[in-house]
Amino acid sequence: MENDNLKLTSSEIGTLWGEYVNGTMTDIVNRYMFSILEDESIKKVFEIAIETWEKQKKQLVFFIEKEGFPVPIGFTESDLNKSAERLFSDTFCLNYLNIMTMHGLLGHTTALCVSVRKDLRDFYNLCDNDAKNMYDLTIELLLEKGRFQRDPYFYPNEGPEFISTQDFTDGFFGKGRLLSATEIISISLNIKKSIMAKTLSIGFSQVTESKEIRKFFEELEKRADETIQSLSKIMHKDNLPVPMSWESEVTTSKDSPFSDKLMLYHMGFLAQTAQVYYGTGLAGAMRTDLAVVYEKTILKTLAMTKNWFDIMVKNKWLEQPPLAPNRKELAQEK
Repeated sequence: MENDNLKLTSSEIGTLWGEYVNGTMTDIVNRYMFSILEDESIKKVFEIAIETWEKQKKQLVFFIEKEGFPVPIGFTESDLNKSAERLFSDTFCLNYLNIMTMHGLLGHTTALCVSVRKDLRDFYNLCDNDAKNMYDLTIELLLEKGRFQRDPYFYPNEGPEFISTQDFTDGFFGKGRLLSATEIISISLNIKKSIMAKTLSIGFSQVTESKEIRKFFEELEKRADETIQSLSKIMHKDNLPVPMSWESEVTTSKDSPFSDKLMLYHMGFLAQTAQVYYGTGLAGAMRTDLAVVYEKTILKTLAMTKNWFDIMVKNKWLEQPPLAPNRKELAQEK
């Protein structure tokens, strides 16, 4: 049997399904941002992102339909208000594309790791290359415009050193040590992602017409700010700089460019992916105070995700992914 003719596994169809839904969501946001951008250099990068998705979307539809599964609805032009006033600045749009590209890289890598069929592996390799190219483009443009926020600088020791004291894990008392370079990776990344989540929450809370959804966005903004403050406090304690906020990159517009369904789904997506990064940070944390921050943040985010799920289901906005066959029901139908 040829590799490309193998039946797709549950993991393979699951990644295709998720890539399609999340891709259509991001594409709608990218199209809106493209329509409001004034900087031509940033606009060109968004144009590439939109064209790249169109190419990937066709292939995803081909794989899903060939296997006999229905293509998800995802998000369409009906979720976009093309005549809406500007909600975000050009700078925020570029930072948004940069961070969402990071999520894309993670998604493509995960999909590749669970794919067996060669045609799927080839596809995700191409997607990964596209995302790497987009990451390079956004980083270079942010650097060129002086808008890229670099992580703190450390200075080299004379030679390799080994941990020699039990106090290495102490982050609460006076005997504690300074943050390690490996811990900074997750701290800085989680602050930046929380800043974006907070900024989107502010913008979305301004334009939604639903009181319930506005309340959720406001609560999410509060939680994102708590994460920013908790991690920033640890950085400041060691006299290290933290990334700047982006709240000022949101305009005063109350005209929604997106459907409530899209905005709510987007924030749920960010909350769920954040858990992956918080978990990575927790696994690499060797200071007790840092580990406690991650543990509390994970628990609070889980509670937020439950609230998000309830609102999505109540409004019938959450598509059901393919499920395992119900053998008991099948047996009863005989």
